[in-house]
Amino acid sequence: MSHLPNTLNSFWLWREISSKLGVSNPAYKYWKNTPNLKLNNKYVFIQKKTLPPKYEFIENALTDVSGHLPIKFASDQLHVNEHVFSYEKMKMHKEFEYKFVEDVKFVNLKKFFIENGIVVSKNSVVHLAKLKDLEFGSNSTFYNLKNDYGVLVYDA
Repeated sequence: MSHLPNTLNSFWLWREISSKLGVSNPAYKYWKNTPNLKLNNKYVFIQKKTLPPKYEFIENALTDVSGHLPIKFASDQLHVNEHVFSYEKMKMHKEFEYKFVEDVKFVNLKKFFIENGIVVSKNSVVHLAKLKDLEFGSNSTFYNLKNDYGVLVYDA
């Protein structure tokens, strides 16, 4: 999953831009030359350094989400229930770094992967689960984590 944690390195959260500028929600749709990215049909991100010239000043005040993903999207990518990132009582919750931007909670998967030595290629499928729930395959790499959890990386 090395490519996923870097997905947002060059993007800003639209909700934060919209809030700080006081512009309407769909305004970005009318900004030519301003690429956007939509995750889970819920989160919109605007590419850095492509805002219309009259709004460029706001970039210095925006929150950098490099290496982070919204928890809903991250849970979908790791094939794990979102509650792992949502509730402090979950055993794995404290293993991740979090960041809040507006009302969106982000999780830093890049840091988690580096700290645990997890190597994932662009086309890999990643599964984070309790050890008893993992299904090992011949084309998978296993990483043992704390609290009876593990990560399986299936290479395509």
